[in-house]
Amino acid sequence: MHLDQPLSDKEFDELDKFLLSDRTADDCMTMDALHGYLTALAIGPEEVPLLEWLPQIWGTDEKAAPRFKTEKEYERIIGLIARFMNEIAITLEVAPKEYEPLFCEHEWEGKPVIDGEAWAWGFTEGMNLRADAWQPIHESEVAPLLRPFYLLGAEEIEEEELTLVDTPLKTHKLAIEMEAAIPAIHRFWLPLRKSSVKTVQREEPKTGRNDPCPCGSGKKYKKCCGADGSEE
Repeated sequence: MHLDQPLSDKEFDELDKFLLSDRTADDCMTMDALHGYLTALAIGPEEVPLLEWLPQIWGTDEKAAPRFKTEKEYERIIGLIARFMNEIAITLEVAPKEYEPLFCEHEWEGKPVIDGEAWAWGFTEGMNLRADAWQPIHESEVAPLLRPFYLLGAEEIEEEELTLVDTPLKTHKLAIEMEAAIPAIHRFWLPLRKSSVKTVQREEPKTGRNDPCPCGSGKKYKKCCGADGSEE
């Protein structure tokens, strides 16, 4: 199984069915929330290790991990999620115009409308994993583009803002605004994105074998603390 292979319809349905099964917590992410969550991780300011972002998918309770039947099933589901994320990242990198948020669709007053609330909530959860790192975009010219994400995805909004999301048509328009904002958010972070692997730099130069020992004995390092081969 290659991580760069997009999920087939059958694999998509398999993952969807698992997330909705009785072996996951009631607040386990659904596919649309998961898509928003993984999108935020894929385009955000820095890479987040899988071991950090994976538990959030299963629910808010630390003990909410699914009851996998076998190790093979565990590897299968984690592999599908990883490929789902890579599919998002590769699409945004190679063909950003083809990227589409995974919104739900239903009818309201006889017209089709899209519901982006679960997706927006997932995206917000992804941002919250690195809230401090996301702060610069809130202070940039791109900041207004984040407003629909907040209105649809925040756990709570101000009372005076409730009228902005009180009909399916209004939330439909906000979902469209979110989709239009993704390329700009992606472009904002692209040159700033940091790896999750940190390089450790020495604050002081390494002690040479013939340098005076830093312990203050007056001897050369190789004849003192470095005699056992334990160089700094």
